[in-house]
Amino acid sequence: MKHDLATRRSFLGQIGLGSFALASLLRDERTTHANELVDPDSVRGPWSGVVRPAHVPPRVKRVIQLYMAGGPSHLETFDHKPTLAKLDGRPTPETYTKGQQIAQLQGKELKCLGPQAKFAKHGAGGVEISEFFPELAKVADELCVVRSLKTEQINHDPAHTLMNTGSSISGRPSMGSWLLYGLGAETENLPGYVVLISTGKGGQMQPIAARQWHSGFLPSRFQGVALRSQGDPVLYLRSPDGVTAERQREVVDAAVGLNRLRDAVAADSEIATRIAQYEMAFRMQTSAPELMDIADEPQSVLDLYGTKGPDGSFNYNCLLARRLAERGVRMIQLYHRDWDHHGAIRKNMEITAPEVDRAMMALLTDLKQRGMLDETLVVWNGEFGRTPMAQGNGRDHHIQGFSCWLAGGGVKRGFTYGATDELGYKAVENVVDVHDYHATMLHLLGIDHKRLTVNFQGLDMRLTNVSGRVVKEILA
Repeated sequence: MKHDLATRRSFLGQIGLGSFALASLLRDERTTHANELVDPDSVRGPWSGVVRPAHVPPRVKRVIQLYMAGGPSHLETFDHKPTLAKLDGRPTPETYTKGQQIAQLQGKELKCLGPQAKFAKHGAGGVEISEFFPELAKVADELCVVRSLKTEQINHDPAHTLMNTGSSISGRPSMGSWLLYGLGAETENLPGYVVLISTGKGGQMQPIAARQWHSGFLPSRFQGVALRSQGDPVLYLRSPDGVTAERQREVVDAAVGLNRLRDAVAADSEIATRIAQYEMAFRMQTSAPELMDIADEPQSVLDLYGTKGPDGSFNYNCLLARRLAERGVRMIQLYHRDWDHHGAIRKNMEITAPEVDRAMMALLTDLKQRGMLDETLVVWNGEFGRTPMAQGNGRDHHIQGFSCWLAGGGVKRGFTYGATDELGYKAVENVVDVHDYHATMLHLLGIDHKRLTVNFQGLDMRLTNVSGRVVKEILA
């Protein structure tokens, strides 16, 4: 039986180009759609993004996200609560907790747990930072601390998904995928969206699913690529013994040729993506080892970060983040899986905070010395905060109020924004939700979050769902 597979050109010929011309005229010009992605020609070769020109003047070129997986406690990091200290061990007033969503403490006696750290003001801006971050405190005047963040999901996995994709429903594009789709990248030899993961020695290790950097309903060329910071950055990067670069090129060309034959018939954007990824993989055989080879880094830089080389640590990943930024990667995410402190929070903070403290200071210092900080947005956050109430000698999950910080181009420096109540339970002043957070990041990159949309299943989908505002008060 013969199967007639219509090509894109024959399909256009049958229905007439007038329909497409009319659709183009009727389309809202204020919105950037992804409908052209069904055309494989639009995803073949270097991708320069659909936001052309920028919606607003861009302040930065890239984002480095320092993601503290597990939910770092705002009460031991950036939100000083003297009143909570006075109530240590006493029952938590019901006016705070009655009818509120609580995770594992639901139905249990709720007693206050005072801050397990001393705080001090640092820098000209007087940013309050706990004693657990003495190195970060040295660059306090680079930080814009937001102490009024809130989220909607109280369990780790959906909270990760919301923070990464703007939705607690799995299957939506991640923030990095939106950035890569909207803006493209300044590199052809490395993925435009890279993920690095490190694991510490304190707290409960949080699993991080690959769907947190998935492209969702966008073509898969926009998904993040997880690089390993020990050994080869990706598996099977090196050619087998006896296979020369010329021979490898022949294999890639043959595979690409076969895919192009199918592409001409099926007009499937995923086939075009496959073609582009074959080419990327071939180029990465040279670019990835060069990225990981830090022999060209002076000893002073290695000392600054506190790393000797590819050891899989957060310190080394921060150095890699700077190297990736130099090479034109658009979105770089560093996950550190060590922040789920349900018990022994003081002891675990003494382990976990030093695992990231020096490296965060080093990254900001290094970027600034190289003239890159003004064109980079560095953000620090977890998926939620921790309760003012005790869970033994630890803290439970908390969504009503927690902290993050931003640094780099376009944000105020040495600045603190928003506040929680006197116990640190609820954000009460200048509240910022996850969609606001995303809208502000997109704005700094030159994107209006309401205009970068993808028509999916009849809806114009976007990173910020149906809400979100740019937090202009923190912009420089």
